[in-house]
Amino acid sequence: MFFMKINKTNKVFQVYEDIKAKRVNADRKQYRKDQFKASERAVDYQFAINKLREVPDIRKDKVERIKAQVQSGSYNVEGKEIAEKILEGLYIDRKV
Repeated sequence: MFFMKINKTNKVFQVYEDIKAKRVNADRKQYRKDQFKASERAVDYQFAINKLREVPDIRKDKVERIKAQVQSGSYNVEGKEIAEKILEGLYIDRKV
């Protein structure tokens, strides 16, 4: 009968563990996180959007003033002013 004496198997297992650890670290390096860097124009645009969100949609003081003028019959607007505001709104829409 033939018997083989095996000594120091711990070293063999340690080699396998080292290889396994290196493989895991290599896999981690492969999967890098995505990065995003906004352009200066995008940052400016986001700043403007945030500032617009701070402004209320309805200016209550102006609405109340005009409402009082309409009820008293003193509200009078020239057609030229209306046309200017319409054109101004169109110009702003194109820029945005």
